[in-house]
Amino acid sequence: MSQPTPGAAPLARYAAWKRRGDFIFLSGVIAVDPVAGKIVRGFADIPHEARQVLGYTGEFSVDCKQGPILAQSWVVFEQIRTTLAEAGGSMADVFKLVQYFKDLADYPLYNRVRRHYFPDDPPVSTVVQVSAMLPSPDILVEVEATAWVPV
Repeated sequence: MSQPTPGAAPLARYAAWKRRGDFIFLSGVIAVDPVAGKIVRGFADIPHEARQVLGYTGEFSVDCKQGPILAQSWVVFEQIRTTLAEAGGSMADVFKLVQYFKDLADYPLYNRVRRHYFPDDPPVSTVVQVSAMLPSPDILVEVEATAWVPV
């Protein structure tokens, strides 16, 4: 994924997002490039600049453990950011997140990425661990966002 991350796009028959009055509701976003049909699996799948911000070390033993959740978290938030921009909003408009993890042990690394997108006023949050996620066992995190964007 060397190009800018597209906004969230449905991978099946559902809407990626809907506006209801001043509210924007995003479906759960996972780290998939819907155009290429490719799941983000690590640092190699995100732009070089993002790798550096996220802590890419170049050490295989570190990057193979941390890279998947860091890269997926970055792509998810970039898709949310892009989708909200398409809807006329920004990350500052997000007031609620629901975060689904395959393994809650990934939460600390995910949270490090989340702080980049919500440095001052984090949204209210729900965090849950689930037994599996679609479309593949390689998906580590899925995030739903709700934003308030006055018309």
